[in-house]
Amino acid sequence: MCTGSCAKCLGGSLIPLALFGFLANVLLFFPGGKVIEDNNNLSAEIWYFGGILGSGVLMIFPALVFLGLKNNDCCGCCGNTGCGKRFAMFTSTIFAVIGFLGAGYSFVISAISINKGPNCLMSNNTWGYPFHDGDYLSDQALWSKCLEPDNVVSWNLTLFSILLVVGGIQMILCAIQAINGLLGTLCGDCHCCGGGDGPV
Repeated sequence: MCTGSCAKCLGGSLIPLALFGFLANVLLFFPGGKVIEDNNNLSAEIWYFGGILGSGVLMIFPALVFLGLKNNDCCGCCGNTGCGKRFAMFTSTIFAVIGFLGAGYSFVISAISINKGPNCLMSNNTWGYPFHDGDYLSDQALWSKCLEPDNVVSWNLTLFSILLVVGGIQMILCAIQAINGLLGTLCGDCHCCGGGDGPV
């Protein structure tokens, strides 16, 4: 597959993933699907905006760059017809690294939150984190330690799991584009700027 076509495919895949990540993070502000009275009672990791910034905003820029590579018409510099395309592929590698770091940030925040569990109202009428080292993941009976908000454990677990998966997939796609971009930098795309068959 041509490096430009591969990049366009990867960019097209990153857009919906970024939207999923953004939406999942927004929903975390409404535990159990309800508005919470005191925002200080939300889990701390929600405020790190892993899905909004890491998997969302930071992923849009690489995705748009990848999508534009196939139609890049920067076909020459310094008398070399392949230089422009190669430089564009090199630039995409830099954006792929930025996207990888953003997705990695979201992935790490999600993993920490899943292991820590949600902030909730406990039986002693105080808000806190009743779970330890992910013990609630293997014992659903422990979920009763959270009295409010309703269904906060399953809500947080589901949405942070979505962010974890989205971040992992985005990291893989950005890593693929980093390799693809380096190949495009070294070998060029599979079409000449003038429409020939040789590499750029």
